[in-house]
Amino acid sequence: QVDLVESGGGSVQAGGTLRLSCEASGSAFSFKAMGWYRQAPGKQRELVAHINKDGITQYGDSVKGRSAISRDNAKNMVYLQMNSLNPEDTGIYYCNAVGLPIPSGVPNYWGKGTLVTVSS
Repeated sequence: QVDLVESGGGSVQAGGTLRLSCEASGSAFSFKAMGWYRQAPGKQRELVAHINKDGITQYGDSVKGRSAISRDNAKNMVYLQMNSLNPEDTGIYYCNAVGLPIPSGVPNYWGKGTLVTVSS
């Protein structure tokens, strides 16, 4: 069983910064990839950023150039630094972890989410 617990959400003014953290109960290094997704009101969940076990990153188009994802395998943590926030960044941010393949498939884990509200 893997638990992902997000923290760092909250309310921020447009132009501000936020740092989200996610702590995994298992060994982060055993995950194929870890990342962040978000869901704005009335919209589908979308990729914000993810990082694989080799440190290769990928970002959603809406956050490229103003976000940075990182992970600390020793602490089982993944972080998301977001800068130049705007109201369109408002949503629930979910931590995601993709496990290594097992006979039944590829495990996919989700945190419960943390709310980010950006006001203009």
